[in-house]
Order: sequence, then C-alpha cells, then structure tokens
Amino acid sequence: MSLYIYEQGPDSAPSILFLHGGGGGSWMWQPQIEGLPEFHILAPDLPEHGKSAEIKPFSIQDSAARAAELIRARAHHGKAHVVGLSEGAQITLALLALHPELVDHAIVSSALVRPIPGTTLMSPGLVASSVKWFVEPFKNVDWWIRINMKYSAGVPEKYFPQFKKDFQNLTGESFAHVMVENQRFRLPNGLERVQVPTLVVAGKREYSAMRQSVGDIAAAMPNAKGFLVAHPNKLTLAEEHNWSLAAPDLFTQMVKAWITGKSLPVELQPLE
Repeated sequence: MSLYIYEQGPDSAPSILFLHGGGGGSWMWQPQIEGLPEFHILAPDLPEHGKSAEIKPFSIQDSAARAAELIRARAHHGKAHVVGLSEGAQITLALLALHPELVDHAIVSSALVRPIPGTTLMSPGLVASSVKWFVEPFKNVDWWIRINMKYSAGVPEKYFPQFKKDFQNLTGESFAHVMVENQRFRLPNGLERVQVPTLVVAGKREYSAMRQSVGDIAAAMPNAKGFLVAHPNKLTLAEEHNWSLAAPDLFTQMVKAWITGKSLPVELQPLE
C-alpha cells in the first residue's frame, strides 16, 4: 500500500519533504505549506497515521525506506530538502544514513537519540494499556481532548478538528508501535559519512535528553550544525517541541533560510 501524500507547488520548483511527528499527520505542516508557496511540497501521512492508518506496523526504518521511495518517485530532479519533526526527525536521520544521495539539505528538529529516564521499562503492552485507560473512555469528550492537545501535543486550538479526528482514531496497537520506536531510537550507523548540510535543533526548555541529543547528532555528522531555539514568546514544553505549529512563522523562516543559504533567525542559538 502507498502512503497518503499531500502535494502542491510549481512543477519546476525544488522539492521539500515534510515528515510529521508521532500521532499527527500531514495537516501539521499547514503553516509551512502556506508559507512556502514557491517550493514543491510533499507531506505524507506516515504509516498508522491519518489517511495512511491501514499501513501497518509503523517503524522508523520502514518509514525511512518509504520516504526514499517517495523522493525517487515524486521529488523534482530526484532529490529533496527533508524537514523532520520529533519522530519525523528520527526518520530523517534514518533516511540520511540509508540514502544521503536523495537529500539536498536536512532539518532535524527535536530528534531523541538518548534514553529519557523512566522510559527504559516501557513495553508495548503497557503503552497499549495507557490508550485503553486514558483515551478510549474519552474519545468523545472534547474538554479531555483539548487538555491532551495543549499539554501533551502543544497543538493550537485552530487545529482542534484535525487533532480530535486523530485522537478518536488512535488504537493501543498503533500508539505502542509509535512510542516504542521513538524511545528506542539511537544514532544510526553511517551518519559519519553523510555530507548533507544538516541543521539540528531543539527548544532551549525541552527535556535535557532532547537538548543533549542535538549535540550528539551534530557531532556525529561532518556537515551538521546544532542550535537551541530561544522562543521569543513563552511556550509550554509541548509547544517548544511541536513548534512548527506553536511558532509557525519562526519555523518557516528557519526552513527557508537553511535551504536557501540565508542567515538563520537570531532565535537559533549555537550550542556552547
């Protein structure tokens, strides 16, 4: 089965492939799609997400292989700039390790490559049970969905319809696949040979393991630069992580600057 792919943009324009985070979908890139009309945009729903929900099971390696196939089949000139957020950023790293020749520039935002304390005992069964306890009884309770949307996902109110639909379609099996893949991901072999210009970022207030992951990734790749994002407006922890929606103008400005060789926004502060 093929992934659902949102596509728009001029026929001759450079392609950007956007890879969303776990639990989301291509809709999460709407601000960037609207803000980058001069580019050819490819934004898939990843396996077990959105309109690709029937493609199972989700895994980072399989998603990276599918991303490579997508670039070969639909990106202009056989290459794409690749932008990944959270689990999409982990997939971007896996894609770089497997097929760097397909990537022009890469942006890796909040890719976890270190263990978070307390998650090492996470099992698929325990994760699936959490959906049974905390999601299934509340699938039609808007106030509960909104709490999860704001404090767990950092998604603004304007995207409530899309978030609610994904929340209602969530299954214990799919959530377990996504969460376990996310927590077990580590730096893939081969990144030391990748010459693709890669921008690695995370919020200054994100978990220490996430901030430290920026340094790990930047150090592993010869042409990567690591930055922490100092958001001018106070954001929740979840919003700092999911800032393509919470601070869309800044995120879009960063994408355009990196892939066109312009100066990066001042809110991006180099690692010390």
